[in-house]
Amino acid sequence: MARQRRHGRVVPAKAGEKVAVVHLSGGNPQIAKADGDAPVQASIAAMPGWKRDLGKRLDALIVRHVPNVHKAVKWNSPFYGIEGQGWFLSFHTFARYVKVTFFRGTSLRPAPAGGTSKEARWIDVHEDDLDEAQLVAWVKQAAAMPGWVPGRES
Repeated sequence: MARQRRHGRVVPAKAGEKVAVVHLSGGNPQIAKADGDAPVQASIAAMPGWKRDLGKRLDALIVRHVPNVHKAVKWNSPFYGIEGQGWFLSFHTFARYVKVTFFRGTSLRPAPAGGTSKEARWIDVHEDDLDEAQLVAWVKQAAAMPGWVPGRES
């Protein structure tokens, strides 16, 4: 459901009403938390410039290689997971790149280069800089293992 700010509060938009998207620093769209494909598509549609096309490409790639993927928007970012297993991937827009995070990235082979946390690893994708074959391999690996569940550390 589209939302907009009115008098300092976020409220559902009325049918047919245009909603102005607020962009956070770095250009990431501010989208209300929600489960499902529709909020993810709204988030991707609000990504600025070339990042929108990359977001569409990432979403299509994940859907193609992960049957029954579960989608949501959390913390202003699209999340992808397997129902009952947790989240395996998210991406977030920054000024010059899109950060693709694998929540159990240290278990991927080869592990993505970015990151210093206990388990998460990421890649920063710049314009025309996506290694699709490697991303597909990581997506398949990540979707096959237990995912990240907020508030529950393994």
